[in-house]
Amino acid sequence: MHFYLKERLEDIRRRVLYEQYKTQRIPTWEKILLTWIVLFLFWLIVSGNSHPANLITGAVITLIISSFMRDMLTKDIRPKGSIFQKALYFLLIYTPQLAIIMMFRILESSIKVARNVILMDINPGIVKIKTDLNSDTGITVLANSITLTPGTLTLDVKKKLGETYLYVHWIDVETLNREKAGEKIKGDIEEWLKRIFW
Repeated sequence: MHFYLKERLEDIRRRVLYEQYKTQRIPTWEKILLTWIVLFLFWLIVSGNSHPANLITGAVITLIISSFMRDMLTKDIRPKGSIFQKALYFLLIYTPQLAIIMMFRILESSIKVARNVILMDINPGIVKIKTDLNSDTGITVLANSITLTPGTLTLDVKKKLGETYLYVHWIDVETLNREKAGEKIKGDIEEWLKRIFW
């Protein structure tokens, strides 16, 4: 099979998968419940008050807000498992994993950037990398994670024909190969995000 035909078939397969994910949505009550859990936990952390009146007020207010905001936080979540599995995986597995991955990436990048600055070994450039994420939320979290990592800054996101590209300013361009540059910049973050977002 010619390379061009093989590439076109792969492109069509990706588009079909993308359309399948777009049609699969989690039920409305699950969206409200997941959004309520996130907002209520945020309320508890921000208020820092465990008085029963504060808990009841927070629960009611966040429930009202979550009924309006349900699609903002949950529209891009993969529709796998029950509501309890999603909540437990998010709170006990996904959030700690992301925190650990980001801590190590920030530490590693900080050391590299400090070494580059001290030795004046800087080779800046803008790199175009491809992401396999299709959802807006997943792409936003990936772009922000790249920006939080010292030495990289996401400048722009372009979506074209079902493919998404990030333009990243990299303080020390180690390779001009797009795939290798994407692996170095994204690291494990993209694979982690693909478990939650399509």
